Amino acid sequence: MVLGKVKSLTISFDCLNDSNVPVYSSGDTVSGRVSLEVTGEIRVKSLKIHARGHAKVRWTESRNAGSNTAYTQNYTEEVEYFNHKDILIGHERDDDNSEEGLHTIHSGRHEYAFSFELPQTPLATSFEGRHGSVRYWVKAELHRPWFLPVKLKKEFTVFEHIDINTPSLLSPQAGTKEKTLCCWFCTSGPISLSAKIERKGYTPGESIQIFAEIENCSSRVVVPKAAIYQTQAFYAKGKMKEVKQLVANLRGESLSSGKTETWNGKQLKIPPVSPSILDCSIIRVEYSLMVYVDIPGAMDLFLNLPLVIGTIPLHPFGSRTSSVSSQCSMNMNWLGLTLPERPEAPPSYAEVVTEEQRQSSLAPLGACDDFERALPGPLFAYIQEFRFLPPPLYSEV
Repeated sequence: MVLGKVKSLTISFDCLNDSNVPVYSSGDTVSGRVSLEVTGEIRVKSLKIHARGHAKVRWTESRNAGSNTAYTQNYTEEVEYFNHKDILIGHERDDDNSEEGLHTIHSGRHEYAFSFELPQTPLATSFEGRHGSVRYWVKAELHRPWFLPVKLKKEFTVFEHIDINTPSLLSPQAGTKEKTLCCWFCTSGPISLSAKIERKGYTPGESIQIFAEIENCSSRVVVPKAAIYQTQAFYAKGKMKEVKQLVANLRGESLSSGKTETWNGKQLKIPPVSPSILDCSIIRVEYSLMVYVDIPGAMDLFLNLPLVIGTIPLHPFGSRTSSVSSQCSMNMNWLGLTLPERPEAPPSYAEVVTEEQRQSSLAPLGACDDFERALPGPLFAYIQEFRFLPPPLYSEV
């Protein structure tokens, strides 16, 4: 009798979206098939699947214990989100080589369906960082008597959705700072910076509209700039390791002494990046917008405005300050509609309030009313791009 051979073992997922990328969220059902192709006839003890999701961090630090003694300290931590096992063929015990309970598989291609539910509790978004990761995968194992097991692992992506249409993420972010330069006994005039953005929450593909005013009363030529930074924080054994990297930046015009520059909605586009991770106990991913003034020969003057990168984009009517965004406008332009800059009073409004009150109610809400945001594409368009982009240079903090 000629024994058959295993030609291939593959795993495929039943995708929930049109992009054919396996993406899930907490509470979703993950389903798919394990395909086994054999030539000839084989006898199998079991075909199992093992699905797991976990966050893990790891880094090392060198320590000095004296003049001639040094050692390395390892920091590791792990959080498990789920651990599921199932048997598609056979039985649980496969550690012996007995001929009992074997299943015969004939030549050809065979498919075995699997299905399991992700926990309803919040899951951390899939992530690959310098000192840690959040991973979800399914592993198939084929056991035969007198043969080594055939194993295959395939990852899938989990997004813990962040809806930016919440009051805390729709609130404007603003700040003001001032710096006076000193050189020995001489003191020049101050450099002042004020900046504002319409909200805290954004999605990949959107452009942040920056409203800022920079006044240079010093004797130096300065340059206003802005940048988006991602900060990765890893926690283990009471220690924290932090990595900060540049995501996107822009540069304004050089500003000579006595000059002022105003940004009326200067755009800084958010590239495909991982969403914020805010609920994992050992990995945290945060973003910030830094608006700053580059001062030669001195410490920069900067403002840090916190950002949250979400997965559910702004609803066209999600907020009052900028609810009628260009996302809505772009969908309505084909109708030839134009949107008013500020709300107009209904016909009966003047009958119930005074003219002074009416004028007061129509006062401008601020520069953020004039925002025009680029329409963010579907989140799935960015999944593979941000997962497999080569990482930028890191700087340890």
